[in-house]
Amino acid sequence: MKNTDTPFSLAPELQRDCIELADWPLCKVLLMNDSQYPWFILVPRVAGVKEIIDLSEELQITLLQESGKLSKLLQQVFNPDKLNVAALGNMVPQLHVHHIARFTTDAAWPTPIWGKLPAVPYSDEQIAALKAHF
Repeated sequence: MKNTDTPFSLAPELQRDCIELADWPLCKVLLMNDSQYPWFILVPRVAGVKEIIDLSEELQITLLQESGKLSKLLQQVFNPDKLNVAALGNMVPQLHVHHIARFTTDAAWPTPIWGKLPAVPYSDEQIAALKAHF
C-alpha cells in the first residue's frame, strides 16, 4: 500500500461525473451519472493508489470481495447479458474499478460505452431507487 500523509480524496473527474451511493469498508460506491447504462465504480479510500498491486494483500482481498458483492448485486437487480469489470485508469489515474451491466439491447452493444453517446443524467427518483439497494 502507498505510504502517504495525504488524506484520501476522490479524483475531480469522478466527483464531477458520478453520484456517491455508499461507503463500504474499503471502497466508495459510485454511480456514473449516465442512465443509459447501469455503470458503477468502486474506489478504494486509500490515498495515492493507482494500481491494485499498490494495495496491501489484505486490501486487495477486500477489494476483490467488494467487487464480487457489487457484481452479484448488479446481476440480481439488472439481470444483464454480461458484466464488464475493469480497472483501466488511462484518463483517471486514481485506482477505481468499473462495473457495468451490459445488455445486447443497449445503445453501445457490443462496443465499449466510453464516448459512444452523450450522457443522459439520472432523475432524482432513479437515484433514490438505486440508493435503496446500497
